[in-house]
Amino acid sequence: MKHSRISRIMQVLTALQTGKNYAVSDLSKMFGTSRRTIFRDLKELQATGVPYHYDTKTDGYVIEPEFFLPSVDLNPQEAVSLLLLAHKVSKEIQLPFKRSALLAALKIESNLPSKVRQYCNAALHNISIKVEHQERADLLDQIFRQLLEAILKNRIVNMRYYLPREQKNIVTNLRPYHLMYNEHTWYVLGQSSLHKEVRPFGLNHIKELKTLDKCFIEDEKFDISEYLGRAWSMIPEGRLYNVKLRFLSEVARSVAEVQWHSTQTVSFEDDGSAIIEFRVDGLNEITWWILSYGDKVQVLAPRVLRQRIIEIAQNTVKQNEQLSLV
Repeated sequence: MKHSRISRIMQVLTALQTGKNYAVSDLSKMFGTSRRTIFRDLKELQATGVPYHYDTKTDGYVIEPEFFLPSVDLNPQEAVSLLLLAHKVSKEIQLPFKRSALLAALKIESNLPSKVRQYCNAALHNISIKVEHQERADLLDQIFRQLLEAILKNRIVNMRYYLPREQKNIVTNLRPYHLMYNEHTWYVLGQSSLHKEVRPFGLNHIKELKTLDKCFIEDEKFDISEYLGRAWSMIPEGRLYNVKLRFLSEVARSVAEVQWHSTQTVSFEDDGSAIIEFRVDGLNEITWWILSYGDKVQVLAPRVLRQRIIEIAQNTVKQNEQLSLV
């Protein structure tokens, strides 16, 4: 058997050992090969006695949880990726359990072959990560751990939460469903007794959190992808809008090179400007993104969004003109 195939089969085994369900199409994309090749690899694993099975509910393959095989040796790129997460990314992004991540990285690093370890040290020395506008999260580990336990055990939590815009505290019982990192902040999504619907709550605004001695039945209908739908970021508003923007030539290329939304389409004009269109659920979140480009963007549609931008811009001018008179 060729070395490349052996390596791929071991990678397939490693993927299955994670406990996740993988469809053949998932494995095919993951390893850049055909579905037919993946089927052959699975047959090879079966012949060697690896106890995996096909799950009809998830339409994927999964390995028996009690089966264990030591992980394959990490190549330099795999090692750098893992150590980069622990040594660099965790320092700049609000990852929970940073100390645990660092200890795990040190364990991995100490067992690497000397050549791979030297490669990693040299690579990490020449890689930096800079993330701006981080929210403070002094109690992130404690709150994150408590919410994660509540999600895994289907436990209701009681929460005192600060609403920044209203500048007041609310109290609600929450059935937590999902934790999500978005726009430099961790959120918990769950069914709020106060709002009678699924809502996102920033962990940095949770003032008190108590796990109740009450369980809830897991909502099988809740799906994070369906919930987010076509929201610009993470708060759907229940109405779809066709948003059409013109970015001036100074910023057109840099904006167009980023995939801001799954529905994004781009076309360039003769003057170097770019027409970028989206179909989004709600306008509140995209409004502030548009404003961040100042006078380098024009709102072509819808009219209601253009009016919002005009009003905010006029109020900004008014507020600053008042200061100039003082």
